[in-house]
Amino acid sequence: MFDRLSERLSGVVESLKGKGRLTDDNIKDTMRQVRMALIEADVALPVVKDFVAKVKEKAVGETVSKSLTPGQALIKLVHDELINSLGQKTEGLNLASEPPAVILLAGLQGAGKTTSAAKLALQLKGQKKKVALVSADVYRPAAIKQLETLAGQVDVTYLTSSSDEKPLDIAKRAYKEARLSQMDVLIVDTAGRLGIDADMMSEIKVLHDFLKPNETLFVVDSMAGQDAVNAAKAFSEALTLTGVILTKADGDARGGVALSVRQVTGAPIKYIGLGEKIDALEVFHPDRIASRILGMGDVVSLVEQVEQQVDKDKAEKLARKFKKGKGFDMLDLKDQYEQMLKMGGIASLMEKLPGGAKAMQNMPAQLSDKALISQIALINSMTAKERRFVSLINPSRKKRIAAGAGMQVQDLNRLLKQFKQMEKTMKKMRGGGMKKMMRAMSNRFPGGLQ
Repeated sequence: MFDRLSERLSGVVESLKGKGRLTDDNIKDTMRQVRMALIEADVALPVVKDFVAKVKEKAVGETVSKSLTPGQALIKLVHDELINSLGQKTEGLNLASEPPAVILLAGLQGAGKTTSAAKLALQLKGQKKKVALVSADVYRPAAIKQLETLAGQVDVTYLTSSSDEKPLDIAKRAYKEARLSQMDVLIVDTAGRLGIDADMMSEIKVLHDFLKPNETLFVVDSMAGQDAVNAAKAFSEALTLTGVILTKADGDARGGVALSVRQVTGAPIKYIGLGEKIDALEVFHPDRIASRILGMGDVVSLVEQVEQQVDKDKAEKLARKFKKGKGFDMLDLKDQYEQMLKMGGIASLMEKLPGGAKAMQNMPAQLSDKALISQIALINSMTAKERRFVSLINPSRKKRIAAGAGMQVQDLNRLLKQFKQMEKTMKKMRGGGMKKMMRAMSNRFPGGLQ
């Protein structure tokens, strides 16, 4: 989502490195570049003007820290203002009330409200909450059926509704049922329209007045550009919004919606949707997102993701093989590829590493999600014995394996070459290479690896 904005602002960061001092000229030039980067990212013009003015004001009067070069000081000011614009701190859901706590989802049609309802239910279920879902979208029968299906997928309670009913009647019955069933949370999906209209706003106001929700979350499509800003303004004027869910952030969005919607609504971004999968919803951390936009990475989120998604037993087994310097086979390699894909793929992992987004631009085609999937297909085409003993794979076996995966022999040769390189790396680490690597890293990061 932030690729384009990150690319432009990372270029600004690069241009400032090594600057001996800040002058009116280089401050003016830098802020012009920042302004253009924000405009190209579809940030609303009033937000752009406010952002640039605040950074410039602080830059002119900034007392530069002795530990920083002036260029780094300006980078820090841009970074801090990004955090400020995105919300300063992570804000969770407020569910402190007599059960059931109510979460009301609002937004235009196609923004992803129904899917977000299920994703949010899964998040809360993971926090040991008893969750119920209900659809008050009586204009799209498919939306009611979709929510029922998704509720089944995440294994939470689904409260029935029908397109023959009035939304308020659905809300009243659902709240009563959720209370009788001792649910902790009731999530209400509402109707959307292709554009803002008086009937929609009137309807959701009625629902809001009756339910008195703990959270009223505005669900917005990250790719909607300026249309999202207009919708955000209309909903924030009609309702007291408590938060925002950004959806489709894994798509070809320019990133400006995040900055604009936050400023227009005054409500914090609480979640960000990063894909179609039902678990592809993350808590929004303004400081981490700001670092990613400036190409500084987001190692904390990466570590959290590894802890949540990596199979610890397999990881420990692989670590023992690395320590021994032997026993590594094609199944281990396949596991590593599958773990990477599970964590969002190479691009998702790289953008969380400092300089990773820039490195992706020069990355060879062999290092792509498509290439990983192809190599997994080749490994699946091997026999169990071939996966364990790669040396058995002769020319005739190569033809069979490649044909079984629908690929060419040269594709298999690349995989085998890569496997042998990994084996060599393991042996080097066993021979003291690991200690040398750790010593080099401690020299690179004198304060330790945090």
